[in-house]
Parts: sequence; structure tokens; C-alpha cells
Amino acid sequence: MVLTDKQRSDLHAGIYEYLLSRPGDDFALAASALLEADPKLNILSSPSNTTPLLEKKWTAVSRLQKKVLELERNAAQTGKIYAHRGEGKLSGGKRKMLPRPPAAQCLRGHSGNVTCVEVHPVYTVVCSGSEDATIKVWDHESAEYIKTLKGHTSTVHSLSFNLSGTYLSSSSSDLSIKIWDFKTYACVRTLRGHEHTISALLFVPSQEDTNHLVSCSRDTTVKFWDLETGFCTNTTSHHNDWVRCISCKYDGSMIATSGNDSVIILHKGFKKYGELRGCEQVVESLAFLTTTRDASLSNPSAHDYLVSGGRDRCVRLWNSQSMECLSSFSFHENWVRSVVLHPSGNYIISAGDDRSIRVFDIKTNRCIRTIEVAHEHFVTSLSIHHTLPIIVSGSVDNTVKCWLLD
Repeated sequence: MVLTDKQRSDLHAGIYEYLLSRPGDDFALAASALLEADPKLNILSSPSNTTPLLEKKWTAVSRLQKKVLELERNAAQTGKIYAHRGEGKLSGGKRKMLPRPPAAQCLRGHSGNVTCVEVHPVYTVVCSGSEDATIKVWDHESAEYIKTLKGHTSTVHSLSFNLSGTYLSSSSSDLSIKIWDFKTYACVRTLRGHEHTISALLFVPSQEDTNHLVSCSRDTTVKFWDLETGFCTNTTSHHNDWVRCISCKYDGSMIATSGNDSVIILHKGFKKYGELRGCEQVVESLAFLTTTRDASLSNPSAHDYLVSGGRDRCVRLWNSQSMECLSSFSFHENWVRSVVLHPSGNYIISAGDDRSIRVFDIKTNRCIRTIEVAHEHFVTSLSIHHTLPIIVSGSVDNTVKCWLLD
């Protein structure tokens, strides 16, 4: 056992006090020998009118053991209560892994609206960006605040991790993109080139992992960046208005962008591949399936799914290969701000200005779950982990909420 100097001193003092308190010459002799080995014991040992150190340690251990036993009993009881879940005919013997109220955690600390959230791909960490120009890092299991990343001078609009989670990128109204080393929390590179608000960005999945980034802006352009050099390698101008959102397939083979012109542009590399038309107003959010091709899906065609949500209060499901609209869900009562495609490929999760989070079943075209008041104000953003049962949401009420999936 490796003890610190303080722990070792406390242990010696406790043993010394115990030996002194026992009758008999042998105990006194042992106490004298211990005192010769560690002369500081006279200073460290407790006065006679206080509880001896060894007794304090012993009772503390007993309290901890009692607490452990209580927690084990509670866990066993909870297991009995929820043992039936996921075993019914409706679920096919599997958990659907959908968000359920109440929120497991509510993270408070931002002084402005939370505009974006992003779950770390490896650790139990979530990052949030805000109108207060900061990025906050949280542990979503313990609800502990970890770090504040400062560097932007205006609203942070978008966050994205690379595949391994070693780097975090952020975009802002200050016309800059920042790359953060997530081990040291240091800003290692700042990219400039857009002429207006940078609405969204993401790392493009590739074997190089961190080399490529794509961003979109109110200046109507989409830019591709090489992070090794920090240079913009290509700029496309297929949109004629503010480009608000961007998404990418799991392998980086296709990128989708949209915004105020309500047209979804599909890109393959730097070239325009096609257009998806049908949205009636501004498109606020796009989402491809992030699950890899190796994952077992009940519906393999889900890898071609693209989901959109916007100000027409509608969530749409598209096939990015055939470029047709497969389904339309008009259940929200206000603007749809964020959409994500469930890792199973079976559900769409959306959030909006009606303060709700809704779950849609792709197969049945139904809304199968609604969290009516997920936040006290507009829900601006969602992020779901591709393997862990966690989804997070950000809101105009300045909070981030973490939802467990069942």
C-alpha cells in the first residue's frame, strides 16, 4: 500500500495513541519504540480529552461500510422495480434507448443563452457554448464543472470533436474558428477567413482524424480547412443566403448544408452533388447517422438517411442517395432548432422553441415520446452519444440538461 506522508503520519499517531491507552508493560515498550522511530508522534497525537485518531479512522470505516450496504440494497431494489423494462412485446426484448424525464442533471454556469452542446466521443464529458462567449466543460455523470475555455469575443455558435476526442473546434460571431487541445485545454490554432458569423462547423471523419474541417457562415459560403497548415483549401458558394447548419456522413463521403434559402445542398468533396427541396422556411438543423458502417443496424439503409428541422415546425427525413423526402413529422408547435438521428437508425429526436424534446419512430411515422417542458425556455441544441446512453440539450434558459435513455 502506498501512503502519502500525511496518511503515514496519521497512521503512526493513531497506533501510538492506541498503544499508550492499553495497560501493560509490553504495550508501553512498543509505544516507546515507535516514538523513537518517529519523534513527531508527541506533536501529532491527540490530547487525552478528544477522540483518538485510530478510533476516528475506525468509526469512519464503519460508517462507509454501512453506507455501501445501504447503496447495495437500494440498487438491488431498483433492479427489481425496473427488471421488466425492455422485455415486453413492444420493445422486442431490447431497450429502445430513448430520452426520458426527468433530466438526470441540470448544469448551470453560463451567463448567457446556451447555443450549442457537444458530447465527447470517449469520456463522460459534455461541452457547451454560449452567448457569453465561453465554452464550458462538464462531467455529465457527476454534474461537475471542469473548465471554462476563453478565447472567443462573441457568441459561440457551434462545437465539434474529432473522432478520438483529442481536439475540440468552435466557431463564433467574432469571425474565428478555434481549435482546442482537449488534453491541455489550450487553443492551438485560430482560423480566419469568413466575413460574417460562422454558424456551424465540424470535423470531417477521415483516417487522418484531425486534418480536415468544414464550416459554414452568414457570408453564404462553405469553407474547407486543412488544419496542418491552417489554410482554407476550398470555398463553395452554392447557397444564396445565410448558411446555418451542416452535417456529415459517418465516413466523410458526403456533406449537407442548408440555411435561410431552405435548400439542402449535398456535397461530395468540394463539388455539389445534389439539392433537396421541400422545406418551406429556414432550415435550422441537419443530421446524418453517425454510426459506422460496421455497426449492426436493423435498417442498413439508415446510413443514407438525412434529417432536417426548421422554422416551418417540421422535421423531415430524406434519403441522400435517391434525394427524396421519405417522411415528414409536423408535431412541434414552434420552430425546430435541433435534430439528431438515433444511433439505431430507427428514431429521430428533435427539440425546438416549444420547449419540448420529441421522439419520432421512422417505421411507423409516429411521435412516440414527448418531453413537454424539457427546459424553461427555447431548446436550442441537442447532442447524443453514439454508444453511451446519454443525450444532452442546451437552452435559452442558460442551462444544459443531461437525459438518460431507457
